[in-house]
Amino acid sequence: MPFKQAIVIRKDLKLSKGKLAAQAAHACLEAYKKADTWMQRKWEETGSKKVVLKADSLSHMRDIHKKALAAGLPCALIKDAGRTEVPAGTVTALGIGPAEDEKLDKVTGKLKML
Repeated sequence: MPFKQAIVIRKDLKLSKGKLAAQAAHACLEAYKKADTWMQRKWEETGSKKVVLKADSLSHMRDIHKKALAAGLPCALIKDAGRTEVPAGTVTALGIGPAEDEKLDKVTGKLKML
């Protein structure tokens, strides 16, 4: 059974490459912490696959987050501290999983790669 994690970034914010990388890292780590130990281990044993996808807007990001929660997937919505490029509290990224590919694809399968 294949496993992966999805990192979703808001494309409307036009973040710099460095800021985008930092927000993706936050999303990856925070969603990982919410997964159960068994899932963490299986994901690590199978290569820790990740995909980075894009959301068009804040409302699009919130819709994806709601779907992930409804599907019972571990997820973390990332809000920026506001020290650099965006105001404090700006939702920048969403980490979903690790989870089984099939379950994750039901939520993120139609999103485009960043």
